[in-house]
Amino acid sequence: MPRVIPGGLILAIVATFSGPVRAGDSPEEKALAYLAREVPRWSAENRCFSCHNNGDAARALYEAVRLGRPIKAEATADTDRWLARPEGWEKNGGDGPFSDKALARLQFASALASAVESGRVRDRDALALAATRLADDQADDGSWKVDDQDRVGSPATYGRPLGTWIARETLRIADRDRFFAPIDRADAWLRRLPIANILDASTVLLAKAYDDPAGGLERRTRALDLLRQGQSPEGGWGPFATSPPEAFDTALALLALDGHRDRPGVAGMIARGRSFLVDAQQPDGSWAETTRPAGAESYAQRLSTTGWATLALLKVKVP
Repeated sequence: MPRVIPGGLILAIVATFSGPVRAGDSPEEKALAYLAREVPRWSAENRCFSCHNNGDAARALYEAVRLGRPIKAEATADTDRWLARPEGWEKNGGDGPFSDKALARLQFASALASAVESGRVRDRDALALAATRLADDQADDGSWKVDDQDRVGSPATYGRPLGTWIARETLRIADRDRFFAPIDRADAWLRRLPIANILDASTVLLAKAYDDPAGGLERRTRALDLLRQGQSPEGGWGPFATSPPEAFDTALALLALDGHRDRPGVAGMIARGRSFLVDAQQPDGSWAETTRPAGAESYAQRLSTTGWATLALLKVKVP
């Protein structure tokens, strides 16, 4: 059973990592203050590490560090130590329904790659070990089979298309030459991916998974058209073109569109999508969890949703 730390001690621990959210803070500052408080809390309270706190949410903090944002070292210190020892990831416990070992390896390896890029973890041998184990999880068709029960991926469980792109990027950061073969198989799978929903379209754009690796435009146009059609009057996106907007789907679409600003109308789509995310942010700096089906309560999905939304705000700037 997870060990419970007295509430007063938790408050003292949390206060060390980040100051309170202030009225004048930017959306990014509010989000980072929230994550700097929440990321260390799971391990402090439960004496184990989670894919949502120390994976998805931590990635946003590492990206902020990489961009020069003032994130205190204490906010990621426990996560740094955990990620730098991938040989111990299999012995983790207390993660409840999120105990899929392959999914955990993917999420922790991705967070470790971000930690290495940010400089918070300097041991590239640890990343090489994590990447090797991640490559071993690749299916024969070139994908990573995660969360097969979900038709459309979610913030903490990804689904196969997004999981494959994240795994591919982790291998690239670890060592593009060493992992050339699994990266190539992943690229081939992503180029065959049918574009059936917003997550598919976003993943195709993020991965630059076009019909012609040299720069074919038909597949990119199809993905952009789906995002154009699926943007809601409020500015956000849901899992399908006709779905109500959600924070996670909006964040993923924004991350995807940022690399395609040269296309007609994309800058305006980005501006409206960013406004939706800012308006949807809660007073404590977080975003309500995106769940499948919508409207459920999940701390894991809330942390992961907030991590993805923060990554989008950090990445996507509006002139």
